[in-house]
Amino acid sequence: MKLACPSVARAPVELNRFCTRIYFPDNFASLSHLKPKASLGKQEDAAKDLYQRVLGPRAGEFVVKIQSNIGPKEKDTFLINTKEKYVEITGTTGVAAAMGLYYYLTNYCNCQITWGGRQMAIPSPLPKVEGGSVNITTNDKIRFFQNVCTVSYSSVWFKWADWEAYLDWMAMRGINMALAFTGQEAIFQRVYMGLGFTMKDLQDHFGGPAFLAWSRMGNMHGWGGPITQNWIDDQLILQHKILERMRSFGMIPVLPGFAGHVPEATILRYPQANVSRLTDWAGFNQSFCWHYPTANVSRLRDWGHFNKTYCCNYLLDFNDPLFMKIAVRFIKEMENEFGVDHVYSVDTFNEMRPRSNSTEYLALSGRTVYKSLKEADSKAIWLMQGWLFIDGGFWKQPQIKALLTAVPQGEMIILDLYSEIIPIYTQTESYYGQPFIWCMLHDFGGTMELYGALKLINEGPFNGRAFPNSSMVGLGMTPEGIFQNEVVYEFFTENVWRKAPRDISTWISKYVLNRYGKTNKFIDLAWQYLKNSVYNNSDNLKDHDSNAIPDHRPSLSPALHPDLGIYNNTDYLHDNSINIIVTTLPRMTPLIQQDVWYNPEDLYVAWDIMTLNLDEFSNSSLFMYDIVDVTRNSLQILSIKYYTDLVYAFGRGDIHAVESHGNQLLGLLSDMDTVLGSDSHFLLGRWIKAATDNAMDMQDNWFLQFNARNQITLWGPRGEIRDYACKQWSGLIKDYYLPRWEIFVNYTLDIMAHNKTYNATELDIMIYEKVEFPFSYRLDQYPTEPQGDSVAIVKSLHKKYRPDTMSEFFQTLQQATEERHRKDKRNWIQRKYGSQIKRAKTQNIGYNPRLHHVVNGRN
Repeated sequence: MKLACPSVARAPVELNRFCTRIYFPDNFASLSHLKPKASLGKQEDAAKDLYQRVLGPRAGEFVVKIQSNIGPKEKDTFLINTKEKYVEITGTTGVAAAMGLYYYLTNYCNCQITWGGRQMAIPSPLPKVEGGSVNITTNDKIRFFQNVCTVSYSSVWFKWADWEAYLDWMAMRGINMALAFTGQEAIFQRVYMGLGFTMKDLQDHFGGPAFLAWSRMGNMHGWGGPITQNWIDDQLILQHKILERMRSFGMIPVLPGFAGHVPEATILRYPQANVSRLTDWAGFNQSFCWHYPTANVSRLRDWGHFNKTYCCNYLLDFNDPLFMKIAVRFIKEMENEFGVDHVYSVDTFNEMRPRSNSTEYLALSGRTVYKSLKEADSKAIWLMQGWLFIDGGFWKQPQIKALLTAVPQGEMIILDLYSEIIPIYTQTESYYGQPFIWCMLHDFGGTMELYGALKLINEGPFNGRAFPNSSMVGLGMTPEGIFQNEVVYEFFTENVWRKAPRDISTWISKYVLNRYGKTNKFIDLAWQYLKNSVYNNSDNLKDHDSNAIPDHRPSLSPALHPDLGIYNNTDYLHDNSINIIVTTLPRMTPLIQQDVWYNPEDLYVAWDIMTLNLDEFSNSSLFMYDIVDVTRNSLQILSIKYYTDLVYAFGRGDIHAVESHGNQLLGLLSDMDTVLGSDSHFLLGRWIKAATDNAMDMQDNWFLQFNARNQITLWGPRGEIRDYACKQWSGLIKDYYLPRWEIFVNYTLDIMAHNKTYNATELDIMIYEKVEFPFSYRLDQYPTEPQGDSVAIVKSLHKKYRPDTMSEFFQTLQQATEERHRKDKRNWIQRKYGSQIKRAKTQNIGYNPRLHHVVNGRN
């Protein structure tokens, strides 16, 4: 390993502060076998097919070739040559050829292809590249994508057509390694049933379709189930298609391994097995299963405060022979079904503390997982998230080192999951020499707040490579959810080949041109305002929509103070909808506090400019997507003032002011629903339809709809991590968030009118019973196509609400956020999921098909 330049190792990187020579880490020989499985010919065919899907009739103007010897052996290279009548793109792999196409489209044709849409006004004739050719090589061996949660928060309902477009998007960004978790339940089913378990045992173990990510990680079991055989079989078929396409591009799929989490029935089937119980990940409760009275068990913390029905999975002891038996059988069965690519994702202690902080115990856990992988596949490489190490209360340096150094150096890869905000490699001597991937996490729960940290992701990867004795081998994106903040992902993916940080303002101008197919000085200025505000977070806040008023459960005190810092978050704040007023559970106390890391007026000026340019850009579907999104965020921030005014009016006993501000807040929510309903990207109906399209019959339809509704609202039987995956969607605001705030406002007016005491428990029960619990079982139909004219609606709302944004109130939010965070003593788990507020216990009810009849008034 070569020593990096010490002068830039820890300092922020600026264009003029790089050493003239930066040494990158030598390639780990142990990773040299990680390479494409498909032949060059097959990769070329796959690339040609991608070109056809992307370019349509213009595909004939491009020639694509695959030649593995045109660049460095451990990296990807593409060459672009412009001929007289066509463009020739040659790549070392199918991924490189796809990346070359997108490079040409964005840099020479001013085009853009994102999750939200396409702007493909390709010039004719095709533009020439400077000098006739261009040669680009990636910075790193590995370019990784996906989070273990993405498959539940975003792609859970994907059909093959969705996956095909998704994989094309990955390939064009240069992604050559990605999680491939679909269909694993079918493999586990074969293994467990071969060991004597029953289908009922497994249905109690697997989560429902929308919650599989967390049952796979051992955080909980059974919630959202029982999973159906139809779902298991369909996902297995889908996985075959996913893997075939990934491999044909030259990607390396990351398959799951066995982490030690086993069904509750393990001790019943194997009474001699030595197991312990994992922590209650989200508070699903703590208690032993009644039929294991003689088992030698201990239980770790409840992750999400779920009750005993769903919490605290069993973990096989690392010395128990059953561990190796299941682990090896699982990989062998997977190899027989799919083939393997030698990289396996295994996370035993994700957001759950081990039962012991003994370095011997932690080293044993590492050795056992590694040994199980190697016994099944002699070329196995263990991929592990470094997220668990964020829990600094448990994972001190000796504990981290014990786990990591128990595995031979170079035989595991660590995902430094949250490098842009909390890089762990800097605290662990570059993971004590284990190779790591510098990752941008960016989004939690698939929430939608405008947010980004462009400065940090512009410089961070270069800092990672320049770190002393850096073991960085790749770049990655690990968002929990996608379909939001597309500018951040367009910006970050260029780090795959960029050789130095960019001038962000210049880049933004080019982004606008690519996105809309045209630009002017006003729209460019609007995006510069967004770049300097919402996308300029640098205050240690993270992206999790914290405390947004409209989607927050109502509260009076302490007040909600939302996150503010859109695409330039450099304060390490996060955006996780924990306290966004719109999507947060209403309450009077403690006051809901949303973090704000930017001057809201910058957002509102961008809104002004974009609204003034609506007529000129209304023919751009991506512009209309953006203006609706900016309008949504502008109204969301305004809701802070209405809520705060209401709280203070209540405090001084002014019932008329409470009614006035309450009506303002409710009217704003109604208007948000209207404007969101005018654009296809913000429709609850599409989420629910995507779920029910997987149904075989009416019963299956209800079951899948329950999963879809519960995940984005209560997230659990009693709201264990309520609103964590909230969405500001039309239909969801109208029938879920707005009714919660209506109850809050009416309750407040009632207690004031009758001189009664505010009772948070009484209010919570009322909201839960009248809105939250029934919503998961409702069967209402929602539009799947936009309703109304976005142009007219945006103009009307801008005229209606812009005067209220001029208040001096908004000038105080940024400073209040900074002061609050200086005093914030919560750990990162509390920050991610929100501190628990003691509330009345509500009944813990699993999925019950009969409740669809009760809630919907059917016989």
